[in-house]
Amino acid sequence: MTEQEMKAELARLQAENEALKAKKPQKLVFKVGDKGALSVYHGSRFPTTLYKSQWEFLLKDENVAAIKQALKDNADKLKSKES
Repeated sequence: MTEQEMKAELARLQAENEALKAKKPQKLVFKVGDKGALSVYHGSRFPTTLYKSQWEFLLKDENVAAIKQALKDNADKLKSKES
């Protein structure tokens, strides 16, 4: 394989990779594990898994507001991962 062919193949694979990333649906999938914890799959490598009481605590209005405020306050320090 020539250098030009390798470059063309690399470009093709990069374009294919980007197309696959763009097609990936952004939906949540919920599963309850054997130990009774709720896992949320959201397109990342690992799910977010918490027990019922932990979810309830996080989802209280004041806690949701605090999380949103923390995201806003630290926006310049936080990284975003492209799915």
